[in-house]
Amino acid sequence: MFSSEPEIMLRRLSVEEALIKLDKSLYDVYVSGAHTVRVVHGKGTGTLRLVVSRELSRHPLVESFRPADPWEGGAGVTVAQLISK
Repeated sequence: MFSSEPEIMLRRLSVEEALIKLDKSLYDVYVSGAHTVRVVHGKGTGTLRLVVSRELSRHPLVESFRPADPWEGGAGVTVAQLISK
C-alpha cells in the first residue's frame, strides 16, 4: 500500500505514549501544511483505536476523522482531516 499522506505510527505504544505522540505529531503535520493524516493504531484489542477516536474528536486541529477504507489500512488506521490554515 502506498500513500502520500503523512502518517502517525502509534502501534505498540502505551496509551500514554500514544497520546503524547499523537498531539505532537498532529501539530507537526498541521505546520507542514498537510490537510490529511493517517493515524496507524493497529487492530489489537481496539484500545488505541478508541483512545485515538476520543482524542481526535476533541483536538483543536482536527476538523473530522473516519475509519480508513480497506485499501487505506482498514480497522488498523484512522484518517483525520485537519483544519485549514
